[in-house]
Amino acid sequence: MPDPYYITTAIHYPNGKPHIGHAYETIAADVMARYKRLRGFDVRFQTGTDEHGLKMAQKARELDMTPAALADEMSSYFSGLFDKLHITHDRFIRTSEEAHHAASQELWRRMEASGDLYLDRYEGWYSIRDEAYYDEKELTEGDGGEKLSPQGTPVEWTVEESWFFRLSKYQQPLLDLFEANPEFVRPASRLNEVRSFVEGGLRDLSISRTSFDWGVKVPGAEDHVMYVWVDALTNYLTGLGFPGETEDMAKFWPADVHLIGKDIVRFHAVYWPAFLMSAGITLPKQVYAHGFLLNRGQKESKSLGNVTDPGELADKFGVDVLRYFLLREFSFGQDGSYSDAAIVSRSNSELANSFGNLAQRVLGFVAKNCDGGLEASAAATDADDALWQQVRDACANDLPTAFDELAFAAGLEAWMQAVYACNQYVDEQAPWALRKTDPERMERVLATLCDCTRALAIAVTPVIPSSSAKILDTMNIAADQRDFAAIDNRIADGRLDVTKPSPVFPRLDMPEGGAA
Repeated sequence: MPDPYYITTAIHYPNGKPHIGHAYETIAADVMARYKRLRGFDVRFQTGTDEHGLKMAQKARELDMTPAALADEMSSYFSGLFDKLHITHDRFIRTSEEAHHAASQELWRRMEASGDLYLDRYEGWYSIRDEAYYDEKELTEGDGGEKLSPQGTPVEWTVEESWFFRLSKYQQPLLDLFEANPEFVRPASRLNEVRSFVEGGLRDLSISRTSFDWGVKVPGAEDHVMYVWVDALTNYLTGLGFPGETEDMAKFWPADVHLIGKDIVRFHAVYWPAFLMSAGITLPKQVYAHGFLLNRGQKESKSLGNVTDPGELADKFGVDVLRYFLLREFSFGQDGSYSDAAIVSRSNSELANSFGNLAQRVLGFVAKNCDGGLEASAAATDADDALWQQVRDACANDLPTAFDELAFAAGLEAWMQAVYACNQYVDEQAPWALRKTDPERMERVLATLCDCTRALAIAVTPVIPSSSAKILDTMNIAADQRDFAAIDNRIADGRLDVTKPSPVFPRLDMPEGGAA
């Protein structure tokens, strides 16, 4: 039986249309899901929308809509975007689903049965935009003297009856968790932030509201709705059929990784494990917090007028180009900056001029000069073996090792060095000259290059699936020979039939304004 692998994104808050950050996180999760499938894992990949909370209720009121109608409309934009970006999720969950309400209420009952819930009065600072409570000591002051959250969002003083969760009870268990399992939160810098927050002391957490009704009803107290983060975090269980004893729960829980943005680490690395401890449910294996995606070095905001529609980027540059750029340009755990010019430059230099050019010149030469196929009879030389070994190491060792750590840029760098080596080998071996002087040697050179091109296409399939498939189709590689286990199944010792190729990566034009 294949090993299970369960990866989730944060569910996306649909009070507005999806932005580039939503695309970035979901593409990264999709790359991991595709990669693990090609490594033979039984993968479960979940994403979706987080539809409750005061922010949604207020936005619906502004638009003279019901929250449910707003959720329906906005959720469709997210699912539509993910279809466009070739996201292969197994479950797109919406927190407005009845099954999710049932799961959230069961989690609540289990926390209540542990003696961890009590009714009291909440007075404190609350950010509607973050859907988060903050201590006075966490607040900063805006230019106008107003109080702001650590994220720079407005906060307001809130007073209402509320159910509380005994978060303070879990301060030491959480610290013990971080000590025993330092991989629970990654990168390490995020673990240090979380540990520092917990060491600073945990106050009991207000987990219900009575000032609005768009949410999951509290069992036995239906004038209360659950704090949106209790509800939202439960989605990771809902999608597996919780609270039923389902096959998916047995197979896939605990989750291997919750992939999230760094601004919601507290909820996933403090609140979520505390809720699960209280409910007697096994904790996820890892929370991985990636950085922000900046637009030419600036965080996107409507006020700056620099909010990017990721669907438009995909239309402008191509889905695979966008996917490749976002994971290649900067280290995944850190903040990164993008621009149209950077996308064009990266695509042209690496996809069009290097990998695309390699595939086109090699496969095109075989199709034109070898009657669409070749059989290599000449013995391999040291140069042939050296190239294959570099490509094989990059595709079967270096890239997988990096991807296992979500170090996408490092894995793609090793892959790209192998592409460069192949192009250098083409220039050195000059098969066009060998065609006249040594046809047998030409066929061995071409067979080596076809082996390398095939391996490179397989290895990068999780990142650029459509483009890789076109190259493998041109080489007539069988569907069951396109996973990582097949990389070592060399075609140089058999016959290869090649269809006339067409360019996979057209060169892109630099946008007006130069290399900003």
